[in-house]
Amino acid sequence: MRIVLADDHGVLRAGLRALLDDQPDLEVVGEAETAEAAVRLTQELQPDLAIVDVRMPGGGLAATRQMKQELPKLAVLILSQYDDPAYVQQALAAGAAGYALKRASGQELLQGIRAIARGEVYLHPAVARVLVEQSWGPRQPAASATSQSLSEREAQVLRMVALGHTTQQIAEQLFLSVRTVETYKLRGMEKLGLKGRASLVRYVLEHGLLEAEPQR
Repeated sequence: MRIVLADDHGVLRAGLRALLDDQPDLEVVGEAETAEAAVRLTQELQPDLAIVDVRMPGGGLAATRQMKQELPKLAVLILSQYDDPAYVQQALAAGAAGYALKRASGQELLQGIRAIARGEVYLHPAVARVLVEQSWGPRQPAASATSQSLSEREAQVLRMVALGHTTQQIAEQLFLSVRTVETYKLRGMEKLGLKGRASLVRYVLEHGLLEAEPQR
């Protein structure tokens, strides 16, 4: 996977390059410090992925919109220090395939890149949690025949998946086997017609279907 890095902080770019170039399936082919340079570089190099700082000079979101207009097949991963839902929603609206936080571990970033390579949308777990919790808020979820078809346990498991918990963590918290959790998750996702956690998060944001669990 050929990658362009777009960030105005040289130290951060150097760290990202070292991390990515150490992976046999990833290669950094170019770097840019401004939005204008990033757009020009992606046009010249035709990479598979651009990792773009949301607050870089010229605007990371503006760069993303222009990149996607000119190179529709280019995947863009927004890199940000902000987990503000407004930034995330604007990034997705601009055409980004993912939103990662700068405080993420190297392993988390690599997971996000490979998820995007598989054609998925990636949201850092902390970002997904903020979006889901905001969407639930004090309002009542909208009624839906599809959501009502979920069992109580399926809804509980899907809620935890949307909040970023791993299958192992869910199994431990609910005192279930990993295999049982996977069954509930797959069954619930099939009922909702969804594939992947990102699509689940979007579904919750759009429909507000899964109620938050009561405080213990």
